Amino acid sequence: MTDAQHLLGERTIGGRYRLDSLIGKGGMGQVWAGTDLRLGRQVAVKLLRDDLVSSTTGGAVTSSLDLADQGARFEREYRITARLDHPGLVTVFDAGTDGRHHYMVMQRVEGLTLADLIAENGALPPLWAVSVVAQLCAALAVVHSVPVVHRDLKPGNVMLRPDGRVVLLDLGIASAFEPELSTLTRTGHPVGTPAYMAPEQAMTGRADARSDLYALGCTLYAMLTGDAPFHGPTPLAVMTQHVSQPPRPVRQLRPEVPALLDQLVAALLAKDPAARPGSAEQVYRQLLPLLPASSADGEAALRATALPDPSRPFRHPSAPPPRPFAAVPGPDPAEAAERASGLYEARRYGEAAALLAAALPRAAAEHGATASPVRDLRRMHARVLMDDRQYLRARDEFQLLARAYAAERGPDDVEALDCATRAADCLARAGEPAAALAGCREVLAGYERRRSQGLPVDQDRVFRVRQRVGELLVAVHDPAASQALLLPLWHDLERLYGPHHPRVAEVRGLLAAASGTAPAGFGPPPPTW
Repeated sequence: MTDAQHLLGERTIGGRYRLDSLIGKGGMGQVWAGTDLRLGRQVAVKLLRDDLVSSTTGGAVTSSLDLADQGARFEREYRITARLDHPGLVTVFDAGTDGRHHYMVMQRVEGLTLADLIAENGALPPLWAVSVVAQLCAALAVVHSVPVVHRDLKPGNVMLRPDGRVVLLDLGIASAFEPELSTLTRTGHPVGTPAYMAPEQAMTGRADARSDLYALGCTLYAMLTGDAPFHGPTPLAVMTQHVSQPPRPVRQLRPEVPALLDQLVAALLAKDPAARPGSAEQVYRQLLPLLPASSADGEAALRATALPDPSRPFRHPSAPPPRPFAAVPGPDPAEAAERASGLYEARRYGEAAALLAAALPRAAAEHGATASPVRDLRRMHARVLMDDRQYLRARDEFQLLARAYAAERGPDDVEALDCATRAADCLARAGEPAAALAGCREVLAGYERRRSQGLPVDQDRVFRVRQRVGELLVAVHDPAASQALLLPLWHDLERLYGPHHPRVAEVRGLLAAASGTAPAGFGPPPPTW
């Protein structure tokens, strides 16, 4: 029998809830994984016990008034929680008292806390952060409509289920199970966790719906940067920073975060509650342009991944639960990549491409469809397909890569634009110049957006895309548009490289072809991207 079991003196609460294993405990209570013996259902049981409180508060004397207040808070939590009905909130099954125990029986939510996910992986992909916050907004909207204020929203109170759904935990009593950050504090102490506490909550102890939105902004900040916005040697030092200091902008720490998302974080973390978004619904509407669209792309995308993907409910809203990746057949991805490299060196491109294609579904299932190892394998597959002159299949792979980078880092990410350029080149090589031209123009627009946002731009890449557009305009028999594009490009290259540089000569030859002063087919071959 463990110490916790000895303290409780029994393993069953309310005559039907068996306490199986201790999940967590603090200065004022415990959380147990349990079983409803009547229904055979797995549950979570929260306990608050008077003598545990008084014996574990560092020798402080807890008055009968304090104990009554704690019991009242606990009862208020389970009554409020029982009124809420939303997939993003925990369902309360039962509550009551058993001797000196106050208990609440709830749905047991399996998954990984957001705090653990950040601790193990650092900063998360922006798409994941957006998807988590959007789901939290949906849950908060229900909570605030009661009206109730959560008062302790933080990554430790957010659970990610294996299917990507997000569940908000612990309304009002949660931090009773963390001795250093107790919600059931003495009168005058602010309720909440300092690292995620709104300025008005830190100064006065009062909180409203916009205080929860500030905590939501702190949580979003932690997902995007890997850490909370403020740190200090004491809780008071952290709360003082919340009141008086601006956080470092997200894009200073992580430039690839979309500007719209950076602006939303800044608005949520406004010191003045009136300057924050007005409601969780308003935050959700601001997130809509950044959320993934519903999609049926790829059977592998519907299988389980190594980590819960919070974007999955948006991409596949009605999909069945993910299947275990162990059931996905195919060669080991790492071994396949090594064998394919040998086949490629031997110029056995078709065999290398087939091997990589067979390994991709298993890689996507094991790591996630957009994970870095899968991207590397997909990029390798695309290049092998190009060398095997399977241009349209290569185009499909480059397009998947472009979408993955765009979803994670924004549509104008450098890697997303590079993959889109390569997809357009595949179309050109496959004899579809009009489609290739449209793709290259979209890429140029993306580089222009990067420049307008003050993001770094590789000018040489832009020059090459501009040149490719000129070539494709010649191919679709639009010499006037080709000359209008190539002439300024020629001048730009000449200023940069001088009149005798090979790149300048290439563009000069294209201009001659566009003007009809050169024989058909004059000019350099399409570049190798």
